[in-house]
Amino acid sequence: MKKLVMGVLAHVDSGKTTLSEGLLYLTGSIKKAGRVDHGNTALDTNEIEKSRGITVFSKQAVLSHGDLQLCLLDTPGHVDFGAEAERTLQVLDCAVLIISSLDGVQNHTVTLWNLLENYNVPTFIFVNKMDLPGADKSVVMSQLKKQFGNGCIDFSMEENDVFEEVSLFDEALMEKLLEDEKLSDDDISQLIFDRKIFPCFFGSALKMEGLDNFIDSVEKYTPTIQYPDKFGAKVFKVSYDGNDRLTFLKITGGSLKVKNSVPQIDKNGESHTEKVNSIRLYTGEKFKAEQELTAGSVCAVTGLNHTYPGQGLGAEQNSTESVLQAIFSYKVIFDEKYDVRTVLAKLRQLEEEEPQLRIVWNEQAKEIHLSLMGEIQLEIIKTLCQQRFGIDISFDAGSVLYKETIKTTVEGVGHYEPLRHYAEVHLLLEPGKPGSGLVFDTLCSEDKLDRNWQRLIITHLYEKTHIGVLTGSPITDIKITLVNGRAHLKHTEGGDFRQSTYRAVRNGLMQAESVLLEPWYDFEITVPNENIGRVMTDIQKMSGSFESPMQDGDSSTLTGSAPVSEINSYNSSLINFTRGKGRINLKFKGYFPCHNADEIIEKFAYDPEADLENTPDSVFCTHGAGFVVKWNEVKNKMHLESFLKEKKTVSEERPVRVSRRQVEQYYTSLEDDKELLKIFESTYGKIKTDKYLAMKTAPKEDAVKKNPNAQPYEKEYLLVDGYNIIFAWEHLKKIAAQDIEDARHKLANTLCNYRGFKKCEVILVFDAYKVKGNVGEISKYHNITIVYTKEAETADMYIEKVTHEIGRKHRVRVATSDGLEQIIILGHGALRLSASAFLEEIQEVEKAIREYLE
Repeated sequence: MKKLVMGVLAHVDSGKTTLSEGLLYLTGSIKKAGRVDHGNTALDTNEIEKSRGITVFSKQAVLSHGDLQLCLLDTPGHVDFGAEAERTLQVLDCAVLIISSLDGVQNHTVTLWNLLENYNVPTFIFVNKMDLPGADKSVVMSQLKKQFGNGCIDFSMEENDVFEEVSLFDEALMEKLLEDEKLSDDDISQLIFDRKIFPCFFGSALKMEGLDNFIDSVEKYTPTIQYPDKFGAKVFKVSYDGNDRLTFLKITGGSLKVKNSVPQIDKNGESHTEKVNSIRLYTGEKFKAEQELTAGSVCAVTGLNHTYPGQGLGAEQNSTESVLQAIFSYKVIFDEKYDVRTVLAKLRQLEEEEPQLRIVWNEQAKEIHLSLMGEIQLEIIKTLCQQRFGIDISFDAGSVLYKETIKTTVEGVGHYEPLRHYAEVHLLLEPGKPGSGLVFDTLCSEDKLDRNWQRLIITHLYEKTHIGVLTGSPITDIKITLVNGRAHLKHTEGGDFRQSTYRAVRNGLMQAESVLLEPWYDFEITVPNENIGRVMTDIQKMSGSFESPMQDGDSSTLTGSAPVSEINSYNSSLINFTRGKGRINLKFKGYFPCHNADEIIEKFAYDPEADLENTPDSVFCTHGAGFVVKWNEVKNKMHLESFLKEKKTVSEERPVRVSRRQVEQYYTSLEDDKELLKIFESTYGKIKTDKYLAMKTAPKEDAVKKNPNAQPYEKEYLLVDGYNIIFAWEHLKKIAAQDIEDARHKLANTLCNYRGFKKCEVILVFDAYKVKGNVGEISKYHNITIVYTKEAETADMYIEKVTHEIGRKHRVRVATSDGLEQIIILGHGALRLSASAFLEEIQEVEKAIREYLE
């Protein structure tokens, strides 16, 4: 019997739990199908879920159908609990996305689709509520194809029609269909699990219509998954059943038995080994105790007290950070009769179950703060605290969750040396690309610091929510690289590196130029034509931006983006002045510079030097006693050389001055290259006809007097880190904010002019490492080469590889950001050309050309 784990996902009120209930009843797993509106379903068992009629917590149910054992994971559909749904995606073999026939593809539906794509989950689609008046299959299919692509195929068609549509996505299958006039189940299954096609089914979960065809197809078009023999498991949820701490996990290799010892590394990097006390196989709130389960099974275990969602056990790796992030922050308010430490401890327990809460204890203000996705989640937290702990809490009005980043590259130093302790850490902090989060790396030689200490430092970087120095908000979009460190053979302990690492981060942030970020929404607002002017004025007042409105009959639609703090409560105003005819859809866009940063910083009144839990200062030792050294004096006391100081002594290319002869050579050569001529004229204007041009020739190679002792000609290469340059040059950065493709195009054209003038080989490299299944692309664009890196390969990695290959035989220069981001290339003999120096060189060339033309 093949085992599969299927997630059930949908926008709220699309019939997700009803579908799960129907499948359980259809396969005989439950004797009677409950209803959400009656509060008697097998999966929504929590009193909060029953009273509100929505799923709040993900639930497990196991059913059997033919040769298939299917574990359903029913997930919350409300946007406030999107993070709970996302956590289940990391353990799914496939998913069913449910669409309401009348509502179609909604905002949160698109969010879920993007998450499924991000986690590479094969997806079936079930269009529900087809029994309702107004349900139209063709309309929904048209919308699905428009939103999600032509891979959405109606599997309720005749089999031959399904075969014909499926074959369009694979040439080999097209030929097979022509020869055999049919396709096998395995052929179709392979396309589904390669995410090339997405089977669509139609029915009514409440009336049990279409469910039999759906479950038959799931059995028919899913493969048997092979798992390794070595034990591995992925944790996706933690909850409590009374005093029992439950760890929900999927076994991804080998098997798990009661009393097995399971090693764990907690969030603080500490190692623990604990025994599994019991294994539970749940369906709703009921469970069956098991002595052993094999790979492919989803279960809950007791006895493991240091687990957390996203953690890998055994051979399984930890998951990356969640895509969905809380964007609102609230202060917790409670009666003085409750001890603050008790309240904090109970909230920490809830944080184990919902990591997005990010409970923060503000030592300066003696306040507890937490992060949430929205107001519904706020009410749920209040109810849970009252029901489970007997503590009544409330919240302040809340605000958006701000974040901080940096604009400059700095070296942070942390030194921790009280008596009989020792550790020094040097970290390079560099601005990251927007949306990149925190990236940790090491360039430190093992000759300077042992590998185990380096791993420990990286663990300490991961374990903590590092906060900025403007408002004390979490930092993001920064690359932090370990560049140097020192331990003492006798006195260094693990905790010493925790202290020095934290202090190094804070030390760097105090030196850097920081930027306050705030969350932004993309919006789509539809109103009667007479109201569109009012909406545009309102958006401008919010510091938002928008495209030209699109008119459709009596209504107009405006799309754009605006700060969450400004537009989040706009719906009530919109309904009021449009008399209920206006509607707004909001979708999280990301974090961008705060539109009223000075006002917010002043409001927070955060003093980074008074925050003793996040101190930027270091501790040194003299005459047998430790003493504190202020952050701005640490570099005068540190025991290791500054990394940036060392690297600045390495030769760095400066702009090359341009001769008139070079300009003339390039200008006259354009006659032979019509494509380059177009690019040239788009930059410098139309070339005026010169009746004497035919008489002019470029200087010949042999006309230049050569040194008989000169070395043979050495080919020159220029490698350009595309996105680093785009975001380092202000004029391209502004273009990229509107259209990244336009910025890439303008950079490529600039380099074409430069290449034609300089006669060096130019390779322009762009990151495409996050694109799933991307195999990389190298293409010729006029006279330069453009490279898009393959999946899991960054531009840094590609440039390092190419530099290593050609650096010994040819002269290689690398144009990158002003921060020393690709230091390692220098070891292969390449010269680094900073973004500012490269821009100066480009401008020198353009200036010379313009002067020549004049």
